[in-house]
Amino acid sequence: MTQTPPPTRPSKELDSFPNPAPDRSYEIRFDCPEFTCLCPKTGQPDFATLRIRYVPDQTCVELKSLKLYLWSFRDEGAFHEAVTNRILDDLVAVTKPRSMEVEADFYVRGGIRTVVVARYPDPGA
Repeated sequence: MTQTPPPTRPSKELDSFPNPAPDRSYEIRFDCPEFTCLCPKTGQPDFATLRIRYVPDQTCVELKSLKLYLWSFRDEGAFHEAVTNRILDDLVAVTKPRSMEVEADFYVRGGIRTVVVARYPDPGA
């Protein structure tokens, strides 16, 4: 009898793997056009395209864990600024990159489009 695997579920756990070329500076780019979270004021869904760019050092983020991590925000209320910075902080904690940028481009709501960009290292620090 064939067993079906358990259904995939959202997760806050991010995984990494060793960088296959740690002696070279190269950029990894992810475009995530299906990001969703909830407006903390109204509970309505907010939709965004996330653009993640980073130069890895010793580790890279594993894509399935990134997908499940981003999915975990679907039922959470979060201000755009807070969720963008949290994603950056969590990714930096797991990968310890040379540099990273997370851009959250939220769809228009009430006539306003919001784009939040967070960077590591912080250029303002």
